[in-house]
Amino acid sequence: MIAHEATDQFRAAMRDAGIAPPDVIEADGQLHRFRVEGDKAGSRNGWYSLHLDGRAAGVFGSWRSGARSKWAADGKRMSSAEREAFSRLIEAAKLKARAEHRAEHEARAIEAQAEWKRAAPADPMHPYLQKKAVKPHMLRQVGGVLIVPLYDAYGLLWNVQRIGFDGGKRFRSGRAGGLYSPLGDLKHPTRILVCEGWATGATLHEESGLPVLCAMNAGNLLPVAQSATTAWGGADLVICADNDRRTAGNPGVAAATAAAKATGARLIVPEFPEGASGSDFNDLAALRRKGAGYA
Repeated sequence: MIAHEATDQFRAAMRDAGIAPPDVIEADGQLHRFRVEGDKAGSRNGWYSLHLDGRAAGVFGSWRSGARSKWAADGKRMSSAEREAFSRLIEAAKLKARAEHRAEHEARAIEAQAEWKRAAPADPMHPYLQKKAVKPHMLRQVGGVLIVPLYDAYGLLWNVQRIGFDGGKRFRSGRAGGLYSPLGDLKHPTRILVCEGWATGATLHEESGLPVLCAMNAGNLLPVAQSATTAWGGADLVICADNDRRTAGNPGVAAATAAAKATGARLIVPEFPEGASGSDFNDLAALRRKGAGYA
């Protein structure tokens, strides 16, 4: 097969897998990284390895989506030698990709830890905290930006979320999956609550006194719940859903239900009066304070 034909087929395979290929494909058998469409400028979460020796073959993926696929030219049955060579290529690419991904996360973690150390305790009068009617707890602050720490189950800070005066939120580049922001005493917990956002977690902690793990988004509920069952296997785990009842498929309840089923946790969902706005337990607490349909 002509080199450019193999490269074009490899590009097509990447597109079919939902990964927009880079402008230039290097067919040298080495691992290459590139910016994934929709990612921040400067990030390189896409990766691939392609060789043209013998039968053209390659492997590619995206750390952003978790997608990973392999490709071989022609689609004909491979010989034993070709299969062995292809397996070696795939394994080498996967190992190098994992190593580079880990190194990237570790470098970003060092930056996040430095930012956390520079920050001062959060001002209880910060507009976001006032709006959500919660205490700052362990949050820190740099200028007008709240800093939310994100840890793994071993207590290592890997990343932070920044919350501005207007409530706008953004994460630093780096690891996010499986991380959480903890609230309360987790030394010997008998029950742990898991929720999405930090303000929701602060409300749950303040009202129940129980420790809470804030997963920060619906997609991270399952990884956090799994980490919790590993780290605190004797604790009763409760997933506190966001009730996205006005969004098709109710993604908050769907993700929380899946996390509860996968880990054997209990599930609770906030229920709102007819016509009331809101989706999470912080919104529900706000309605109670206003007396909207509650005793």
